[in-house]
Amino acid sequence: MEFLQQNWYWAALAAASGAWLLFDFARSQGDKSQLSPVEATLLINREDAQVLDIREQSEFAGGHIPNARHVPLGELERRSGDLEKFKDRPIILCCATGNRSAAALATLRKAGFEKLFNLRGGIAEWEKAGQPLSRKRK
Repeated sequence: MEFLQQNWYWAALAAASGAWLLFDFARSQGDKSQLSPVEATLLINREDAQVLDIREQSEFAGGHIPNARHVPLGELERRSGDLEKFKDRPIILCCATGNRSAAALATLRKAGFEKLFNLRGGIAEWEKAGQPLSRKRK
């Protein structure tokens, strides 16, 4: 007890850190449409998920997830009919950081797609996790 009284600031820091970890864990468990790069890889390998990259052409050419389909966000509504053949498969949406793909997820959900997932952190997080990038043209 004397240790805690003399080092109250360390105890407070440990309590705050633990609370933040619990908050972050609870938040990530609430939204099942967000996938980490590892979860996305598992979904691709186990359920043949289709990756849909909604970045602009120059971003896509700089590196993308292997076998990803490229449909820029601005063309998504117009080209959603092209994606009908993937309606029964999971679709993982990705962009540079995960923000634009969240908007794309809402657009596709309105179009009747149900198995939609957003790559949390986008290509930046994918690359940070050591996952492969392709620079091949499609």
